[in-house]
Amino acid sequence: MVKLENRTALTLWQQVVLDQVTKGAHDLSMRQFAILFSVYLEPGPHTVRGLAQKLNVTKPVITRALDAMGQLDLLARKRDVDDRRNVLVQRTVAGALYVENYGDLISRKADR
Repeated sequence: MVKLENRTALTLWQQVVLDQVTKGAHDLSMRQFAILFSVYLEPGPHTVRGLAQKLNVTKPVITRALDAMGQLDLLARKRDVDDRRNVLVQRTVAGALYVENYGDLISRKADR
């Protein structure tokens, strides 16, 4: 892992956020980013219940975030066929591209 000084890390984050805002990228909340990156960067399966525990929020909070991200086609939900009480959170092609492009943007900004 690369060690960045505080100011350098904050400047990098600022540049990434400014780039996203000025280019009209999806306007995600910090909670939505936490959910999105958890699903794409950590091994699954991911459930609404598990994400709620991870983020220390209620299931309805996760559901609202997933509703918004589902409309953007970043994540999808599906009932678990083995346990109908569980709702699985799944990756989408559009979401995978979004996360990959976001990672590329961070890398490009860090190289400067």
